[in-house]
Amino acid sequence: MLYRDKRVAEALRAEIARIITTELADPNLGFVTVIGVRLAKDMKKATVYVSVMGDEKVRKLTVDHLERAKGYIKTLLKDRIVLRYLPDIHFRYDELLAQEERISEIISELHKEEVPKSDE
Repeated sequence: MLYRDKRVAEALRAEIARIITTELADPNLGFVTVIGVRLAKDMKKATVYVSVMGDEKVRKLTVDHLERAKGYIKTLLKDRIVLRYLPDIHFRYDELLAQEERISEIISELHKEEVPKSDE
């Protein structure tokens, strides 16, 4: 990713995170953290990766809600970020954090199962 792409992606991430936490007030929206934004090479599409606390049902409802609210979010973004073309945004759940959490659980279980060696 070019330097400009990184700057635009970071600006989008920060503003989308701010909009989600301050502008969207909905009980269906779970605790959301915007992890990052990946821009297409032509900068016309942006995938916003989010982390959601809760079970699979809460995650799906939250991502669905964000997808429905993306028009409103994009309307707010156009006043805050000046670009020739504001990218079309799509929300995706970031599986990486869930995988890291699962790996940590497995490692913890393995450490619990280890039997301490006794001195002979």
